[in-house]
Amino acid sequence: MGIKKQKPTTPSRRYMTFSDFKEVTKSKPEKSLTAPLKKTGGRNSAGRMTSRRRGGGHKRRYRIIDFKRDKRDIPARVAAIEYDPNRTARIALLHYVDGEKRYILAPRGLTVGQTVIAGDDVEALPGNALPIEKVPPGTPIHNIELVPGKGGQIVRSAGTSAVVSAKEGNYGQVGLPSGEVRRIHLRCYCTVGELGNAEHSTIQLGKAGRSRWLGRRPRTRGMAMNPVAHPMGGGEGRSGGGRVPVSPWGKPSKGGKTRARRKNSSKFIVRHRTKRRKR
Repeated sequence: MGIKKQKPTTPSRRYMTFSDFKEVTKSKPEKSLTAPLKKTGGRNSAGRMTSRRRGGGHKRRYRIIDFKRDKRDIPARVAAIEYDPNRTARIALLHYVDGEKRYILAPRGLTVGQTVIAGDDVEALPGNALPIEKVPPGTPIHNIELVPGKGGQIVRSAGTSAVVSAKEGNYGQVGLPSGEVRRIHLRCYCTVGELGNAEHSTIQLGKAGRSRWLGRRPRTRGMAMNPVAHPMGGGEGRSGGGRVPVSPWGKPSKGGKTRARRKNSSKFIVRHRTKRRKR
């Protein structure tokens, strides 16, 4: 992937950057592997807004991704690398030898014509899926299961990868992109390789309208509101809010821990992401 800029014909074009999509080989998705995607506008099943600043955006169709990689010991050929509007990573269309088609997340270096396979005794090559117990230490992996057979839940965004650092008993220690080290069962499947499209994080939107295309609505600062609308509103001139940053309902919004104290999965965390890494 590469990043391209255009001539600064307008102020918004001056800093705007785009992906060149050179790795994408197919423009339209496989129709049998898509599904309708209904927008919620940040509202739950009762119609109440639970996520603010969401709405609008371009119409999309969901691409059905094979996160489980449960088609074992059957080789598949990479037929195309495609763009997915629902995620930052690219996706790869697989044609299995028995005629079935599936989408997977495309790791860096995966090209059309390559063969990938999932199984307990496959080679640790980019795009292949195997259990953590069979992954050599230091090998980059992604799309990692947390429960055997449930499907990959973590390390699925563009440019990310995790590393198996140690194995002890029935669990392996996996270093995640956030810096967290977590114990994961050795029977959990993962996919080998680092996810592609790593330059996605460097793209500059350049104008407000491009955020609206993504379904992101404007955000108004609490200090710019009236006292009736926000606890930090009001004051003569530009005031500092008069209190610590809070949400519209008065809950402190910066610095506090957000993870539940009694979360069951906490026992699997060897090192939290907030701990300073050793140099």
